[in-house]
Amino acid sequence: MTTAGTAGATGTPGHGPLAGVRVVELAGIGPGPFAAMLLADLGADVVRVDRPGGPSLAIDPAHDITNRNKRSVIVDLKAPDGPARVLDLAARADVLIEGNRPGVAERLGVGPEDCHARNPRLVYGRMTGWGQDGPLAARAGHDIAYIALTGTLGLIGAPGTPPPAPANLLGDYAGGSLYLVVGVLAALHHARATGTGQVVDAAIVDGTAHLSAMLHGMLAAGGWQDRRAANLLDGGCPYYGTYETADGGHMAVGALEPQFYDEFVRLLGVEEFAGARKDPARWGELREAVAARFKSRTRAEWTAVFEGTDACVAPVLSLREAPHHPHLAARATFTDHGGITQPAPAPRFSATPTAVRGAPARPGADTAEVARDWDVPRLVRPRDPQQPDPHRKASP
Repeated sequence: MTTAGTAGATGTPGHGPLAGVRVVELAGIGPGPFAAMLLADLGADVVRVDRPGGPSLAIDPAHDITNRNKRSVIVDLKAPDGPARVLDLAARADVLIEGNRPGVAERLGVGPEDCHARNPRLVYGRMTGWGQDGPLAARAGHDIAYIALTGTLGLIGAPGTPPPAPANLLGDYAGGSLYLVVGVLAALHHARATGTGQVVDAAIVDGTAHLSAMLHGMLAAGGWQDRRAANLLDGGCPYYGTYETADGGHMAVGALEPQFYDEFVRLLGVEEFAGARKDPARWGELREAVAARFKSRTRAEWTAVFEGTDACVAPVLSLREAPHHPHLAARATFTDHGGITQPAPAPRFSATPTAVRGAPARPGADTAEVARDWDVPRLVRPRDPQQPDPHRKASP
């Protein structure tokens, strides 16, 4: 795990493949901020427009990693001059990201039509769960409901039990944030080639459904059963899944190919099942044998057994354990910035390296700096009592 510097959020524009790209983020929670963090990690100058007393993750803003590498200004969009201040930023931006329900940005005066009137080249990214249209577009929702309707939640878990909640990684971040970023970058390429911006409608239901493309192909070909734990990759196969160890830990097994399976059963000590790989009739017996063997030793002992082999077996680590794994430490997959251990920017670039350049942006702390850098003097106005003074020292 590497250690980054302790510089604050100010001065975050820097190196990376998106250096020079300006992004306005209308503050929200969940997939929108994560998408903006990814763009900031890649070098974009991301200005988060917070509102007085605005949304947060209900934690100290200093620990909200999704706001790293950004700068923040506070604008009250319900104030008479609020929309104009945001439109001044949009006029100088390449990208704007918002995550309100359909129609809200328009009612606030910062919708696509208003922004494009000031900046026809702007890429206007919209992040929602249900999308901008359809029967559920105006409904509230969260990750688990979105992925439920796409069929992906129903893929997970053991039969006879409710599907488990996979945190909010599958919907919010994989089906939402990453698809918004892909869409924004594609539209930015188009805007730079043609001079014409556009709206990117990124819906979590669309992106999450798209993630299951391979499985739909397998289903159509008869290679996937439409029920849980009945297939090669969903826990139905005894040599692709997780097993408990003697100390309550778990090991993950993915020994799919013949050569990997042979090494797996040999090292586990169940060589009598060498011929069971392609015989589903023996899978129940194989699963019991594998489970019994894993329960006979601790997670650390089994980790040592499979270390350095091609059996495709790994220990299941916790969030606190992961940064200390030798491989992840060697690659600096995690970094430490300002005393917070966090994932390092990804992916990696040979010519335009990325880094954690700044701590999580404090709401409103960068208003004067952004007003200067973006030439938006209207951002700075007589002291707003809701807006913190970045130059004021904390009381002892």
